[in-house]
Amino acid sequence: MMKRISLLAATALMATPAFAAEHEYEAEPPWYSMDNTYSVVMIAFIVFVAIVIYFGVPKIVTKMLDERAEGIKAEIDEARALREEAQTILASFERKHKEVAGQVEGIIKHAKTEAEIAAEAAKADLEASIVRRIAAAEEQIKSAEEATVREIKDKAVAISVAAAKDVIAAKMSAKEAGTLIDDAIKEVGAKLH
Repeated sequence: MMKRISLLAATALMATPAFAAEHEYEAEPPWYSMDNTYSVVMIAFIVFVAIVIYFGVPKIVTKMLDERAEGIKAEIDEARALREEAQTILASFERKHKEVAGQVEGIIKHAKTEAEIAAEAAKADLEASIVRRIAAAEEQIKSAEEATVREIKDKAVAISVAAAKDVIAAKMSAKEAGTLIDDAIKEVGAKLH
């Protein structure tokens, strides 16, 4: 109650500068008179302030301001926490980026090494394939030469046999031919059994 009275008194004292203005024209009623508009305004203001204080408007306004301040502080704290979290995530992503960059370089080096090894292996396989094909071609040539030599020998033998047959047939009698055939049959029989 004492606070309210002191507040009313302070308010009344603040209103005194309005009464200090003096006018040079007709005399105004004294300041404490109800005919003086300044007095009426001052009393209305004091009543208004008293009603505001009686209903606890300053406490309500203070409480609302405090709640708003707490809300703003909570939002600032939340924003600070989000910023710190974002910085942590950014640092994590930067670290992962560096790790991945290192891994990529390692993969590229490994791929180059593997490619060089594969190229050397392919070169060696190609050389081995060429050597095998040359060997196969040489063997085919050798086989063809042997076949040709055999064929020539066979033809030479056939020609020689035919010539010998003609010579023997011209010089040999039928009795000698029969004996020669019998000997050949015996020789063939001995070789087959």
